[in-house]
Amino acid sequence: MPHRSGQRPVFRFAPSPNGRLHLGHALSAHLNHSMAREMGGLYLVRIEDIDATRSTPENEAAILEDLAWLGLSSDAPERRQSEHLAEYERALDRLKDMGLVYPAFLSRGEVKAIVRTQEEGGQPWPRDPDGAPLYPDADRLRDTRDRAERLARGEKHAWRLDMAKALALLDRPLFWMETGERWPAQIPANPRTWGDVVLSRSDAPSSYTLSVVVDDAAQGVTHVVRGRDLYHATAVQRLLQELLGLPEPVYHHHRLVLDAEGRKLSKSSSSTALAELRDKGATPSDILRLIGV
Repeated sequence: MPHRSGQRPVFRFAPSPNGRLHLGHALSAHLNHSMAREMGGLYLVRIEDIDATRSTPENEAAILEDLAWLGLSSDAPERRQSEHLAEYERALDRLKDMGLVYPAFLSRGEVKAIVRTQEEGGQPWPRDPDGAPLYPDADRLRDTRDRAERLARGEKHAWRLDMAKALALLDRPLFWMETGERWPAQIPANPRTWGDVVLSRSDAPSSYTLSVVVDDAAQGVTHVVRGRDLYHATAVQRLLQELLGLPEPVYHHHRLVLDAEGRKLSKSSSSTALAELRDKGATPSDILRLIGV
């Protein structure tokens, strides 16, 4: 697996404490840990607890307990996103100063209504790689005075990236180095397919998309090893890295652990939760066998 010459490889496993770890998490943590050991690098655990409404200290403690049981504890103290909100705010402010973000006032219900009206009229609405409708143009095209008045009234809003402006400023093709699947390859990144992504919401000071690139840079992460479900999201993260002048890690997107119906595992399913399996007598070796490593 390639890495920057002269720089010690740094890997990270970054769970969210909104539920218990399952077999899919075990695969990702194991791969990060084993690759770090093979390359003489560091294996870090990051707690992505920026969603204060769903993250709990009890879930964090349970995650760390599961990882310790598997022998996958962090090589350094865990980084918690909730302790670094000012760093995400500074990154957002930089993008504001560059004129690349705008306040978005439409509620989820309003967006759904706009999309439904167009699709009922026979015209499909564009969707992102995950199948979600792209955000409408209304807020991006809103005049400066109207924006200022709404903000002055304290209207609830998010901050979204003006994708067209960002790509025009960059004005060059984007790629990322991918080592998953068969071989190392330069993958073309097309963030445009995600539309004007959210960078901050009224109920969360930073989105996953923004905080993850800030965290990876702050921790010196050189290799991002994660599931294939985040493969396409890499395009937007590469764009933000370029806009903010952050280093580019090598990416490795691994297979997912699926349930009997071929679906991605969920934290709501206790049958694949590590704690449940441990309570039934499973050993760490049994977990490695179940995840196929």
